[in-house]
Amino acid sequence: MTTVANCLTLKKSNCKNCYKCIRHCPVKAIRFSGNQAHIIGNECILCGHCFVVCPQNAKEIVDGTEKARVLLQSGEPVVVSLAPSFIANYDGVGIESMRNALKKLGFFDVEETAIGATIVKTEYERMLRQEERDIIITSCCHSVNLLIQKHFPSALEYLADVMSPMQAHCADIKKRMPNAKTVFIGPCVAKKDEAEHYEGLVDAVLTFEELTNWLKSERIELEKEVDDTPESRARFFPTTGGILKTMAQNAPGYTYIALDGVENCIAALKDIESGKIHKCFIEMSACVGSCIGGPVMEKYHSTSPIKDYVTVADYAGERDFDVAQPDPMHLKKHFSMIEKKLQAPSESEIMSVLRQMGKFKPSDELNCGSCGYNSCREKAIAIIQGKAEISMCLPYLKDKAESFSDTIVNNTPNGLIVLNENLEVQQINNAARKIMNIRAASDVLGEPVVRILDPTVFMQVRNSGRTVRNQRTYLAEYKKYVEQTVVYAPDSRMLIGIMRDITDEEADREKKARINKQTVEVADSVVEKQMRIVQEIASLLGETAAETKIALTKLKESIDDE
Repeated sequence: MTTVANCLTLKKSNCKNCYKCIRHCPVKAIRFSGNQAHIIGNECILCGHCFVVCPQNAKEIVDGTEKARVLLQSGEPVVVSLAPSFIANYDGVGIESMRNALKKLGFFDVEETAIGATIVKTEYERMLRQEERDIIITSCCHSVNLLIQKHFPSALEYLADVMSPMQAHCADIKKRMPNAKTVFIGPCVAKKDEAEHYEGLVDAVLTFEELTNWLKSERIELEKEVDDTPESRARFFPTTGGILKTMAQNAPGYTYIALDGVENCIAALKDIESGKIHKCFIEMSACVGSCIGGPVMEKYHSTSPIKDYVTVADYAGERDFDVAQPDPMHLKKHFSMIEKKLQAPSESEIMSVLRQMGKFKPSDELNCGSCGYNSCREKAIAIIQGKAEISMCLPYLKDKAESFSDTIVNNTPNGLIVLNENLEVQQINNAARKIMNIRAASDVLGEPVVRILDPTVFMQVRNSGRTVRNQRTYLAEYKKYVEQTVVYAPDSRMLIGIMRDITDEEADREKKARINKQTVEVADSVVEKQMRIVQEIASLLGETAAETKIALTKLKESIDDE
C-alpha cells in the first residue's frame, strides 16, 4: 500500500501547533513531535478533514497537474473521467461546457464518472439478487474502504469487492480505447491514493481546485450552459443516499441504509462488529453530504448543502446511462487488512501517564477533548505511542501554570494586588495581606480598593496608561512605609500594584538621621567650646604680651637713662 503521505503533506513552517487537525481527525491519525503535526500514514483514511480545518494551510494536497501535463505530451489520447459533483462545484456549467474547456487544455475527451457509477450500481443489484450475503457495504468511497481496512478489519468480509465508479469508468474507457490514458477529476483527496495503489486503471487524479487553477493559468473560462440528458440517473451518486436512489431496492429481506460522515460510519461498523446488524445494504460516505461535501469542493468555495443537493438532483436524469455491463469478474476488487504498527499499551503504562498528567482518580479525568482526543485515557495511550505530548492537555497546562504562578505570587516578599478597571480587587497575595493586616483574601476580593488603599495612584495610572515606579508612600492606617509601583496591563485591562515594605528601612533611615543630627549637634558644641577656649587663651596671651611689652619698655628706658 502506498503511503498516504504521497497524497497529503505538511508544510512544517506553517504549523502553529494549534491541535485543530487532531481535534477534527476522526481516527486520530496525527502525531505531534517537536511542536509539529505529522500524518500517520498507516492510520490515515484520507478524509481530508485536516486539510479543510487547518487555519494556517499547513496541510497540502500533492498537486497532480504536472503528471496530467506529462500525459498530454505523451501523444496518446487522454480522456477525463469527471466526477458528477462537478455540477455543484462549477455553478451553471454542464458537461458540454466542461468538455469544451478541457479540450482546450489538450484532453482528447471528457466523460462523466456517472457512467462508471451506473456499472457499479448494476453490479450491486446483481450481488443482492444472486449472492447470499448478510451485509453489503458499498466500496465507492475510498476513505470508507481505508477506514475498514485499517481500523475495522473484522468488517472486511462485508465490504463489497467491487471497483469504485472511478475505476469502473476508467476501465470502460480503456476497453473502448485501448491506447487511451485516463485522468479522474473530482472533489476527493483519497482518489489520488486509490489511483496509485490500484495501478493500470487511473493514470492521474486532479482535484477541482487543481483544475480551476490550471484553467485560470491558461485563461480559459467555463461557459455557463447546462445541458439536459435524461439517461443520467447515476448523477445522483455524489449525494447522501444517491447510490440508493439509482438502485432498485427490491432484494427480498434486505434493509437499505445510507450513512454519511466518518463518525456515523464508525458507529455503524462498531454495531456490525458486535453482531447487532444483519441483512443490510449500507451506502457509506466519509464526507457529510457525500461527495458534494468533499474536502476539495473548492476549499474556499462557500458550500451550501441544500443548494448543492438540489443542483445535482435537477441535473440528474430519470434513466440509466446506456452502458455495456462488464462480466462481474472484471469488476472484482480485492481488499486486505492494512496493519497498524502501534501496539496497545498495558494498563500500568496508561495509569503511569495519567498520573503524569495529574489524573490520579477518575474524577480528575475531565475528558474535555481540548487535546483532540475523546478522553484522557485515549490521550494517555497516544502519549505512550508517541503520537501526543503531555503538554497538549489544556487543564494540565492551566493547573501547572496556575500552580507555578501561585507559588511565585504567594512566596515573593513583595505585596501584589491586582485590580480591574473598576478598581475592584481581583487578586491579592500573602505579602500584601500582611502589609495591610488583612486576615483572608476573601475579605477583600471583589471589593473596591478604596476600602483598603488610597485609590488615587491607581486612578492616575488607569487614566494615563503611564506606569508609576518606586513611589514612596506612607500607609497611615497601617503605619507602614511602602515603595509602590503601579502598572496597567491593557491586554487584560488590569492594574497591578507592587508594594515593597520599607518600614524597617525607613525606621533605620530615621534612626541614622537622628544619630547624624546628634553627632552634628555634639560636633557643633565641641567646636563652639574649643572656640571659647581659644578666645580665652588669646585674651590671656594678649594681656600677658601687653604687660611684657610695658615692662620691657620701662627696662629699656631705665637702661637708656644710665
